[in-house]
Amino acid sequence: MTSRPQQVTGRGSVLRREAVVAAVPAAVAALLVAAGPAAAGPVGASGAGDPYFPLAGNGGYDVAHYGLTLDYDPGSRHLDGTAVVTARATERLTRFDLDLSGLKVTGVTVDHVKASYRRTGQELVVTPRHSLRRKQEFQVTVTYAGTPGPVTDPDGSPDGWIPTDDGAFVAGEPQGAMTWFPADNHPKDKASYDFTITVPQGTTAVANGVLRGRSTSHGRTTFRWRQSEPMASYLATATVGKFQVQQYTTADGLKVYNAVDPREATAAAPVLKKLPSVLAWESGVFGPYPFRAAGAVVDRAPQVGYALETQTRPLYDSAPDLSTLVHESAHQWFGDSVALTTWKDIWLNEGFATYAEWLYTEQHGGRTAQQAFDALYAKPAGNGLWAFPPADPGSGAHIFETPVYSRGAMALQKLRTAVGDRTFLRILRAWATEHRAGHGTTADFVRLSERLSGKNLHPLFHTWIGTAGKPSSP
Repeated sequence: MTSRPQQVTGRGSVLRREAVVAAVPAAVAALLVAAGPAAAGPVGASGAGDPYFPLAGNGGYDVAHYGLTLDYDPGSRHLDGTAVVTARATERLTRFDLDLSGLKVTGVTVDHVKASYRRTGQELVVTPRHSLRRKQEFQVTVTYAGTPGPVTDPDGSPDGWIPTDDGAFVAGEPQGAMTWFPADNHPKDKASYDFTITVPQGTTAVANGVLRGRSTSHGRTTFRWRQSEPMASYLATATVGKFQVQQYTTADGLKVYNAVDPREATAAAPVLKKLPSVLAWESGVFGPYPFRAAGAVVDRAPQVGYALETQTRPLYDSAPDLSTLVHESAHQWFGDSVALTTWKDIWLNEGFATYAEWLYTEQHGGRTAQQAFDALYAKPAGNGLWAFPPADPGSGAHIFETPVYSRGAMALQKLRTAVGDRTFLRILRAWATEHRAGHGTTADFVRLSERLSGKNLHPLFHTWIGTAGKPSSP
């Protein structure tokens, strides 16, 4: 994710006024859940255990697939939705939760049998007629409707279903997926997706993956999209608007789909023209591109203030510059294919994508990564760059701030100088390939770096990502 070009990199830039964390404290949420009627027997947890977002995700099951059928009217901003969630129980369950914020649920079934349900804050608590066995595959169908809107993130920025003047900018990091479909809303649980989105004729609906087809009837157009590779819920999109569409297939067989607001088309064209070459360069450095589709959505959404690495098709709130395109494209490896297990580790996404910008500039005639490092190290000890360790921002209010991005990238440059260019590039490539379509942690990355370099790197990582304050030596 990147902020608007004129801001310091990161959604939580020092130029943005921080807001009070809006999330319900974990202890209060637990009491609210307990206050409702409980099913007899084991129940799934109401959160995945993330310390920064305690109610994000759920326990007791793993989702394999989401089938989302949506009908949206930009004029009234009304959404009708049906979500078919295919999952497997990881323990015996008499009750489980899905994350859903706002919207009115009109019915729930489990394996086609009517289930009881109740709402508790962002939790949709489902009690099936029959308990679920451990390892049992099951299917939950939820019908719902209403006027979706964004949530406010702890840093004060909007997230989720964000209305625009001609549709919606749908960006889910870190918690916004639950504003438009019921989900196990944490990166630990990745799944495949099918989207069927109906909008007024003349309007385009863009989702992830490959466009499977479109049809128009009675003044409404239906778009069908499929994201086959595993995807975290925050990376899903169903962005709607008036777009100019460009489609082509690269020499490698990659299906590219660009959707651009006509008001941004002139500014976006020269940058989007470079997308194939950027992806080819990143594939050469990081390993094969991890998906079968690519592209971009360039909207006009000045109220958003950031771009997001939505899987296969990054979202831009306005025409991006080349550095932003490189950044969001690099996330397809670092953050999308290799996903987080906790939001505390977000430097593995943002520090890596920022370093990709540095490396691209270095290898295309601009300043070197070391020069980028030196410019940052020159900042005084009181600068916000040194406010907290990148590997522990402290709370969800800080995960998009400068240390995560810039100091995270500085840590990678220190690793490069410690192990040498050849080994460093081996580490980056191995990280992306060994964890492809999966997950990774900071501890995993440290172990990989030590294995491939044969060096003890704990002091380096402790200094550059594990402690606050400006290191005494560059």
